[in-house]
Amino acid sequence: MPEVNGHAPGRPSWAELASPDAKASREFYCGLFGWYAYTLTIPDYDDYDIFTLGGVQGPEVAGMQRLADDAQPPSWSVYFRTDDLQATLDTVKAAGGHELVPPIRVADLGEMALCADPEGADFALWVAGSLKGAGVVDEPGAMCWVELACHDVDLARRFYGKVFGWQTAERRYYSPYTNLKLGDWSFGGIIDIDDLRQNGYQAEPHWIPYFWVQDCDATAARTADLGGRVLLPPTDIQPGRYAVLADPAGARLAVITPGGGPPEA
Repeated sequence: MPEVNGHAPGRPSWAELASPDAKASREFYCGLFGWYAYTLTIPDYDDYDIFTLGGVQGPEVAGMQRLADDAQPPSWSVYFRTDDLQATLDTVKAAGGHELVPPIRVADLGEMALCADPEGADFALWVAGSLKGAGVVDEPGAMCWVELACHDVDLARRFYGKVFGWQTAERRYYSPYTNLKLGDWSFGGIIDIDDLRQNGYQAEPHWIPYFWVQDCDATAARTADLGGRVLLPPTDIQPGRYAVLADPAGARLAVITPGGGPPEA
């Protein structure tokens, strides 16, 4: 997919890392994906890092903020686009979710809020300002998929359908899988977290971003070389070959080498 200059409401538009050590995270992710990173100094807000493809002028692929304190776990957050932040927050709460962080304006970049679904998986909302979201998707080095791991897949379908109007389609890879769609375009999925635990993956309900890589096995090996961990080793599924990784601080992410096309194919 070519570079994009905006995202439709309800679509994942941004991935953001919360890191306890910005310097170490820059070194890890730039080494892992070949990203470039620069820092924005924002009045009345912590410094914010932007990861790009192709140098300082390259398209944005993800962001990074500093953890406020050591009690917060390092993590990746998925942001979903909305045109009306308060209306979406009201729908989240009416559908059984929670508002974790109330609306915050981030200079001229945009406005955000942090929520949790009924099982506690957190996700963020974004109203675009000068930062429209990821400037490139569905290409090597960029986000290409998002996935929710939860206990009650039916509950998740109902909740996110009310909040974002998503449609679903049932698939089967190594286990039952729910594809998430807006219109004709699939952008993510839902999996039963207990199916992951059978493979030795231990986690609470969460969202995770997938990044497209040219060689899943080489990326997994490079993760270990750079101080990270492989939580689920490279595995073949119908859409391609994927792995779940953790960076040196413990933040989870997934990578996939699509089998002949984007993951949704």
